[in-house]
Amino acid sequence: MFGVERMKLTVQEEAANWYQEELELSPNTSIRFFVRYGGTCGLQPGFSLAIRPGEPRDSIATTTVNAIHFYIEEEDEWYFDQHNVHVYWDEGLQEPAFHYFKEDE
Repeated sequence: MFGVERMKLTVQEEAANWYQEELELSPNTSIRFFVRYGGTCGLQPGFSLAIRPGEPRDSIATTTVNAIHFYIEEEDEWYFDQHNVHVYWDEGLQEPAFHYFKEDE
């Protein structure tokens, strides 16, 4: 069940294609971006984003690209500190990367 949108989540088509191919996702699969302990490239020291399939319960941000539903749950809202997130294809790394921004940036 999709909740109330409180932040923007965008996923570039090239990044969505990578998730679809690497995870062998079928159409209408839902992928959650969630906070995990560890990592160095994120908004909060000692935490980073991870992904896993699942069905939304209380999502605060959603987007659908190529019939794959991406979302963020309310319990992870603290991590974003009022930032939106854009998932894009990093040509140099050859994998998806995250850009965090506020509306006024």
